[in-house]
Amino acid sequence: MSRVVVMGSGETAPTMVRVHRDVLAGCPDGPAVLVDTPFAFQMNRDELVARTQVYFAQSVGRDVEVAAWPPREAGAAAEERTLALLDRAAWAFAGPGSPTYALDRWRGTPVPAALLSVVRRGGTLVMGSAAALTLGSHAVPVYEIYKVGAAPDWVAGLDLLGELAGIPVAVIPHYDNAEGGSHDTRFCYLGEPRLEMLEDRLPDEVGVLGVDEHTAVVLDLEDSSVRVLGNGTMSVRRRALTRTFGAGERLALADLAGLLRGDEALAAGSPSTAPAAVVEGDTDETREGTDHAMPSLRHEADAARAAFDAALARRDVDGCVTAVLGLEESVAAWRADTLQSDDMDEARRVLRALVVRLGELAVGGARDPREQLAPYVDLLLDLRTTARDQRDFATSDKVRDRLTDLGVEVHDTPDGPSWELPGV
Repeated sequence: MSRVVVMGSGETAPTMVRVHRDVLAGCPDGPAVLVDTPFAFQMNRDELVARTQVYFAQSVGRDVEVAAWPPREAGAAAEERTLALLDRAAWAFAGPGSPTYALDRWRGTPVPAALLSVVRRGGTLVMGSAAALTLGSHAVPVYEIYKVGAAPDWVAGLDLLGELAGIPVAVIPHYDNAEGGSHDTRFCYLGEPRLEMLEDRLPDEVGVLGVDEHTAVVLDLEDSSVRVLGNGTMSVRRRALTRTFGAGERLALADLAGLLRGDEALAAGSPSTAPAAVVEGDTDETREGTDHAMPSLRHEADAARAAFDAALARRDVDGCVTAVLGLEESVAAWRADTLQSDDMDEARRVLRALVVRLGELAVGGARDPREQLAPYVDLLLDLRTTARDQRDFATSDKVRDRLTDLGVEVHDTPDGPSWELPGV
């Protein structure tokens, strides 16, 4: 089953576990291989490799070997060992890091041909985030533009999708990114104005394939189909006109190629939510790779805080504990994620705050103080009513004043006295 899988982000997140299992289930026998080049320049390279291996072993259920493309000074023997491993691979994966670093290290080497060979032998090539950017004929130098401030421009990609499927394309992962908050970080941190500027510089036959975060696009070259898995959508964009395809939808590979080339008219407006053409026979079984978990650890932390607040308002101790334990499980589940962000620090901060609040709840007590005070206050009010009936107003006033001093407000109504605890 010759396939290319394009992931928008979350390659090692809990949200993509079912997607990876679905993809690996269709692979032939052979090694599963991690190509670490996109992040190999980072000082924590070994840690990221280890976390990726733990993720696939423990969450996905597959051991992954490492195909490390060696430094140039390492010599031919080291390169040949990596190429030999790729030559046996049934599944090869590359993910986050720097697309321009990966392109610089791979260009002019046998690596692109080795990756193509994985697919041509019936295997699966999975490229996410930074690695996904290298798949097309044109690639976005995202770090240089977003972090360094370089003028927006394309760099040459590996054009693997062109080689394998005849698809002229620029791949844009992180398509629905919203990290910027008040500023536009969609389209792999480019934002709309810069993407439009870059689109004007594409050859007429090249379109943009956008893949949302925590989403996978599976291009099956054997049955010439494309399907979308995960939490988001695939977007096919031609000069600001967009056609979107949601999780579980399928279309023919030839139709995708036509949309990217502009052979078929796209619905006017941007973005379009026109439904995709669904392959006949598509069922719930084909959608089982979709996982509707929270799209990020930060969202899970926000949800845990909201659940804790709601439980606390109900004085539901079990609900508070459940929210804390759920967030702790989420932190553990996301620990293997190789995405470099402050989500883990934020989640831990929220977790610690909820633990402190749970301790404060234990000190103050969770029961409604009105329930505990009611028998005593009602007894005193009965005594006050008796005193008033006997015209013993001194005693009646004394009872009311002492209750007021204790924070209990007494109200005389036509139906009898009532009381409340202000602020509770």
